[in-house]
Amino acid sequence: MIMKKPELLIPANSIEVLKVAVNYGADAVYIGGEAFGLRAKATNFTPEEMKEGVKYAHERGVKVYVTANIFGHNSDLKGVRAYFEELENDIHPDACIISDPGIFSIAKEVFRNIDIHISTQSNNTNYGTYNFWHSLGATRVVSARELSLAEIREIRDNIPEDLEIETFVHGAMCISYSGRCLLSAYFTGRDANRGACTHPCRWKYYLMEESRPGEYFPVFENERGTYIFNSKDLCMIEHIPELIEAGIDSFKVEGRMKSALYVATVARVYRMAIDDYFTDAKLYESRIPYYREEIAKCTYRLYTTGFFFGKPDSETQIYDSNTYISEYVYLGIVQCDDGGYYIEQRNKFCVGDEIEVIRPDGTDTYVKVISIKDENGNAQESAPHPKQKLYIDLGIELHDYDILRKKEA
Repeated sequence: MIMKKPELLIPANSIEVLKVAVNYGADAVYIGGEAFGLRAKATNFTPEEMKEGVKYAHERGVKVYVTANIFGHNSDLKGVRAYFEELENDIHPDACIISDPGIFSIAKEVFRNIDIHISTQSNNTNYGTYNFWHSLGATRVVSARELSLAEIREIRDNIPEDLEIETFVHGAMCISYSGRCLLSAYFTGRDANRGACTHPCRWKYYLMEESRPGEYFPVFENERGTYIFNSKDLCMIEHIPELIEAGIDSFKVEGRMKSALYVATVARVYRMAIDDYFTDAKLYESRIPYYREEIAKCTYRLYTTGFFFGKPDSETQIYDSNTYISEYVYLGIVQCDDGGYYIEQRNKFCVGDEIEVIRPDGTDTYVKVISIKDENGNAQESAPHPKQKLYIDLGIELHDYDILRKKEA
């Protein structure tokens, strides 16, 4: 079998992050509009931003997919057709990600130049389901997170060659089967399946015995208590060969609510790992420690390989502490204009601080901040206020879309 280089599919929650994803190695980017997606709390894109993002990506050979993967209620269907007509006629993404059959049927009627991808929300766990969606016109199906690599390989062997398999390889996992969660709606009235998840799987829980109302018993797992619904983060950076051999066409990274630093870090490392493997498998193997070190430089929970190698046992337990590990602070994305290099500041830093410049080509440079000026040219010793435009001198040449980060003290 000739191995096909997989697509690297990266999330974006804003036009800024989309451009970062494109510059840091994405083959495709998935985004959400202001309606019908499962990340209503994300920033999301206005129609104008979607159009700008698609244009920016297409000019650089990168595809854009739009999520419309809610489980629609009656009231949701009224606006879907108009939204899809806007995507088809004005915005021109490459594909739309859908889970609801009713919404799928509207997409089939409207889309002439947009592919339809079936979301993981549709519980795609067997090749019969894949063939069903293919018979209706879908060009790609996103596998359920509960599948092993052996099951994905079996699906690949039993579906048409032109039907693509997309699989999550990195990021947060959901306690509920392929993301179908009822906890959020039950506790807060906000329906996770319509894009309003409050992430109750990340909350801390206690037990109460039926005959002892009001007595709450913590279930201790460590000194911070336990988070019995919370999952470690998925990370398959050490298993690129196995993913490819399973016949997966698109490696998907979770994170439409994550920062530009997360997107840049994860996209760059997976881009490097995939390219290294296709250049020389031994090169890839030799650089695994480097990939692990780099991927740990963005915020994450403890890592797991999920269900890819079978159901987790006591050694690879998925559910664990809610604690995030964050070793680096995101400072901003470098841009250049007539005034010099500037960033829109995201976290505090000072003159004299040692910071790191990371670049799309994989190079990193440690430098000291020589000077900071506001947009009026006034010198500042520190930059305490997020979102302000700051001109910086780091003593080196910078480029658009270099990213600045600082190691946590």
